[in-house]
Amino acid sequence: MEDPTPDTGAAGRVDPEVAHNARVWNHWLGGKENYPADRELGDSIRHLYPEIVDNARADRAFLGRAVRYLVAEAGVRRFLDIGTGLPTADNTHEVAQALAPESRVVYVDNDPLVLTHARALLTSSGEGATDYVDADLRDPRRVLRQAARTLDLSRPVALMLLGVVNFLDDDHEARRVLDHLSGELVSGSYLVISHPTDVVAPERAHEVARVWNERGTPAITVRTPEEITALFAGWELVEPGLVSCPLWRPEPASADAVWPVDEYAGVAVKP
Repeated sequence: MEDPTPDTGAAGRVDPEVAHNARVWNHWLGGKENYPADRELGDSIRHLYPEIVDNARADRAFLGRAVRYLVAEAGVRRFLDIGTGLPTADNTHEVAQALAPESRVVYVDNDPLVLTHARALLTSSGEGATDYVDADLRDPRRVLRQAARTLDLSRPVALMLLGVVNFLDDDHEARRVLDHLSGELVSGSYLVISHPTDVVAPERAHEVARVWNERGTPAITVRTPEEITALFAGWELVEPGLVSCPLWRPEPASADAVWPVDEYAGVAVKP
């Protein structure tokens, strides 16, 4: 398919004076697409909670393992990745198409800086396809309507929600969004969620959230493992269930070197 041209005018909505999650995350992962405000807040949080960089890296590594599982073992060829963030190494389409070139991936984000970099996400194998949708998770109807340009929603789809449901601080709103998305996906689809929690360092996890919510955007919510598990209602978690990101099917070479972080994740299938 023809790659859509990103609306670079959206960059006018970027406020470089206010730290934004996608850019702070990019800073923690060693990227360059961030502003002084992002680096300042990111470094302040890292001072309070040095393991936050481990959380970010563990979440990214989980994405790769989850996508490889979905392609190689579950046979998934369609991915809807909401809350994409800024492009980095091993993006969803790169991991999926390395195993199955025919894979089709739609990225969704509402950060204008991500939009300006969307072309980096729109490279694709000749057999597959990628697309980018400028939309908010809170508007699942628009997300699905736009995603249907590239994805056949009558076939199983992997819904990727890594580090994004935590921006829905109201549990009822989170349930509304997830129910709408789930209701439009067929049996055999998969739901992938990663979410910050408070198991390893509870006091510092909530202190980080407090500092972030005072100085950054969008506001973040820390949920317990039980509350995160509840987000999978109506889906069946695959082994090993909801666990700390590094503990979800670690690679054999690293199985003895993983340790838990306060970023939990799971993969579930729709019955």
